[in-house]
Amino acid sequence: MRTTLVGLVVLLAGCHPGGVTPRRLEQAIAPTFANLVEVQESRMGLAPVRASALRASATCHKVGAAADAGGGGSWKCTVVWFAPGHKEPLFDVYDLGVTTDGCFTATADGAEAHVGGPKVSTPGGTSVTNLLYVFDGCFDPT
Repeated sequence: MRTTLVGLVVLLAGCHPGGVTPRRLEQAIAPTFANLVEVQESRMGLAPVRASALRASATCHKVGAAADAGGGGSWKCTVVWFAPGHKEPLFDVYDLGVTTDGCFTATADGAEAHVGGPKVSTPGGTSVTNLLYVFDGCFDPT
């Protein structure tokens, strides 16, 4: 009986959908994005904004795979967020390179990105690196 129970536990553990999944990636990229907006606003000398006020969420899918596919590789994520003072949501699409250990590099996709290009200007006219154009993050894939 004990051997059967141990075997069943091992079998069920093997069925756990660990690793890189759309949900895990979505739960990682949205708060990473929101936290970077908060830092970006501060370093540019703009009015402070709390990450939670942005109500950021994400939808991700693996490129060229089934909707629920997981694993490392190329992904696309759409981040939906609310800029301070705007009632309508903003949508920004990111191309991601994701490794099997749960780390990713996200790059804004397209010239129409609300987050801007690789460099942005502060209100004083200084050009700074845009933290929202390309960023890295990691999450626990287990």
